[in-house]
Amino acid sequence: MADMDFVEGVGESSSPPRSFAAGFCAAHDVRNDVYTRLVECGHEEAVSNPQFRENLDAHFNRLPPSYGLDVNMEKVEDVLLHQKLLSLAKDPEKCPVYHIRFLEHVSTKSDGNDDHVFLDSMLLSGSSNEAADRRLPLSHKRTRGNIIDFEACSKLEDLNLDVRKNSKAMDRRPGNIGHVLIHEVIFSTIDKPKLLSQLSALLSDIGLNIREAHVFSTTDGYSLDVFVVDGWPIEETDGLYEAMEKAVARYEGSWSGSSHSHPVVKKTLDAQVKSADWEIDRRLLKIGERIASGSCGDLYHGFYLGQDVAVKILRSEDLNADLEDEFNQEVAILRKVQHKNVVRFVGACTSSPHLCIVTEYMPGGSLYDYLHKNHCVLKLSQLLKFAIDVCEGMEYLHLNNIIHRDLKTANLLMDTQQVVKVADFGVARYQSEGVMTAETGTYRWMAPEVINHLPYDQKADIFSFAIVLWELVTAKVPYDSMTPLQAALGVRQGLRPDLPKNVHPKLLDLMQRCWDAEPVNRPPFTEIKVELRSLLEEVEMCTKYEENCAAVNGS
Repeated sequence: MADMDFVEGVGESSSPPRSFAAGFCAAHDVRNDVYTRLVECGHEEAVSNPQFRENLDAHFNRLPPSYGLDVNMEKVEDVLLHQKLLSLAKDPEKCPVYHIRFLEHVSTKSDGNDDHVFLDSMLLSGSSNEAADRRLPLSHKRTRGNIIDFEACSKLEDLNLDVRKNSKAMDRRPGNIGHVLIHEVIFSTIDKPKLLSQLSALLSDIGLNIREAHVFSTTDGYSLDVFVVDGWPIEETDGLYEAMEKAVARYEGSWSGSSHSHPVVKKTLDAQVKSADWEIDRRLLKIGERIASGSCGDLYHGFYLGQDVAVKILRSEDLNADLEDEFNQEVAILRKVQHKNVVRFVGACTSSPHLCIVTEYMPGGSLYDYLHKNHCVLKLSQLLKFAIDVCEGMEYLHLNNIIHRDLKTANLLMDTQQVVKVADFGVARYQSEGVMTAETGTYRWMAPEVINHLPYDQKADIFSFAIVLWELVTAKVPYDSMTPLQAALGVRQGLRPDLPKNVHPKLLDLMQRCWDAEPVNRPPFTEIKVELRSLLEEVEMCTKYEENCAAVNGS
């Protein structure tokens, strides 16, 4: 929202506090451990395929960080199984792809109370990292972000199953000691709304009772869903496969939506006109730690159907007609944009007064924090890569007739691979919406025509980009010796940040053209991107040449 500036220069965003960094570094280390373990075990493909590591990284990059935290290092081959299932799911005719296996016997001692059902051993890879957790009663088992605890789920009746009701595999007579057979069922298919409910109903139709569900959505629109179940009376899975095949057939035609072309399905899911397709059920949304607070709402780290998300919740006591209009405008824009350098929209809760917007969670934080809290001076090549990411995201928005109106480093977020994405569309508008509101955005990054209450267009974003570029070069806050209002008054009179020294002349020239007082003289993002890419190629060639010279001299 327009007035959600938590700190000057740091507006509402889905960037995490820095304390989350260690967790995501650990998730990154998991892929290294998996690769090392597979090589040490002599896995044929890991040893012989030169692209194996690249493919493994691509697999982890498709999935949320919580997936890495769920990997059991004693069963690293499961990662390859998941990779294979996701690959097979690319054929819509085969969806859903599924894999079934027997896991374990569970010892039970029942007095008629489910709290006395205990696990003999770890049931699912990564279901817990603590030995003590293995001995907890199932109804009290700790819930993690990517695990849906069905006993705690208020929407249980809508899933058309009872978690352990009338389990044929368990004798519940008080004092009886017996065994329950536990199986694992893994699904992979095209992700879509209400998929979890559909899969749960399918398992219930076979007579299976869900103990745990680990659900993950990939970045390219697929789902990997791991269920731990009881209810099948024998270890062998041949009969269970047959029952599954018949159950899946009863749902024929409902797995891949209205089209067999996955890119079309993905695009449709991300840009549906009907709110029902992206409306979030708040009962399935788990709210975690608060990231930031503003005058009209709060931002949280959350979990939704197995993926890390950022949740912006508007405070009901602050709602008014204008704020609801801004909320609806932001949702309308977010659900229609889809680009690798724009933060992905997950959904929204639109039932007033419980309004919230859910987007992908960006574990790398904001460029503002990266530059100013870490006092990080960037190498020229890294600086240019960041700038190109911003250009590509903004070029996409402008080509779709959208003005961001609050472009600044606080609204530029990074993923685990340091890919920068444009975020926070609280004040974004379509170019065709008529006269734009003056003084919209954040003063230190605001174009003079916006400050001066003059008509403005997409070129106002170009001015803001110039200030972002200056920040990337200097790692300083613009006009840091002035208050925001003093900075705004200075920009009206022609003030610009001091030109940095020892900077590539092409970069200085571009910066000055982008913050020209006359909007018509500022280049569009399409041209800026070409210039930056050309400069990056030049820099990388020079670096490679210098490295070769050093190698020759060293030899």
